[in-house]
Amino acid sequence: MAVPLVTLNTGYNCPMLGLGTWQSKPGEVEQAVKDAIDVGYRHIDCAFLYYNEAEVGKAIKEKIKAKVVKRKDLFLTSKLWCTFHNPDLVEAACRKSMADLGVDYLDLYLIHFPQGYEPAEDPFAKLDDPFAKLPNGRTNASVYDYVDTWIAMEALVEKGLVRSIGVSNFNKRQLDRVLGVATIIPAMQQIEVHPYLNNAKLIDYCRSKGIAVTAYSPLGSPERPWAKPGEPNLMDDPRLTSIAQKYKKSVPQILIRYALDRGLVVIPKSVKKQRIADNFNVLDFKLQQEDMEQIASLECRGRVCDLGDSDHRDYPFFDEY
Repeated sequence: MAVPLVTLNTGYNCPMLGLGTWQSKPGEVEQAVKDAIDVGYRHIDCAFLYYNEAEVGKAIKEKIKAKVVKRKDLFLTSKLWCTFHNPDLVEAACRKSMADLGVDYLDLYLIHFPQGYEPAEDPFAKLDDPFAKLPNGRTNASVYDYVDTWIAMEALVEKGLVRSIGVSNFNKRQLDRVLGVATIIPAMQQIEVHPYLNNAKLIDYCRSKGIAVTAYSPLGSPERPWAKPGEPNLMDDPRLTSIAQKYKKSVPQILIRYALDRGLVVIPKSVKKQRIADNFNVLDFKLQQEDMEQIASLECRGRVCDLGDSDHRDYPFFDEY
């Protein structure tokens, strides 16, 4: 069965099921992308921060060379990292991702977080721990406002480098500020969404503005390195296990289907061939309304992904949504 598409406000179609590449290690992600393309994935979600775009690019190049896909068949997303909020760095950062991916345009480019930081002396050097210590151990906020960054993002569209632009991890107030200056409305907002964090109000707000929503960490990121022993885990939740048994599916398949049935783009991550295939095997069923409601009732504001640095002026997660 074909992956459903969502038409963005730019007129381009985005496959609603994609492969996430966050935490996909070097030596693993190339084969994972090849396996995903063979299975039928056409949407690959990437980011500068993941430090694996060059390897993703190798996989894409090989599959195009083998005539498995053409570039036009693929929807490639990348993201502007927090140390590139200086408008003068935006195009260079975009071109870096394009070069690593081996393409001459991106389908979607997002501002990864609203929080901006000063770059390292070598702005493209790999950061040892970007979530705790930013360039050279500093945590000094960028002097640049993300609305100025947005204007620089618009120039990427005008130059033909990017087809659609958007944001990630922005709250309503921050999104409103972008909308206040935008001549190009964000096409996408990518946010954490799973049953422990349904993000319903922010999703509804984005839709009211014509902005599509991508759900990242749809499985609750059970392999996140900062997970603490004893924390609730969607994979082990008996309420989800019961629903999975009803449909003769796995819990991950139920979670992916839950996102799709909410009309969200969803980007589960895996580097294991069978799991990549299993995550794609969600197109032959839909959840009944009673099960959708039961899954939604698991809401507990259980956010698992947070850049940290809550003292930053643009920290997004204090607001209700």
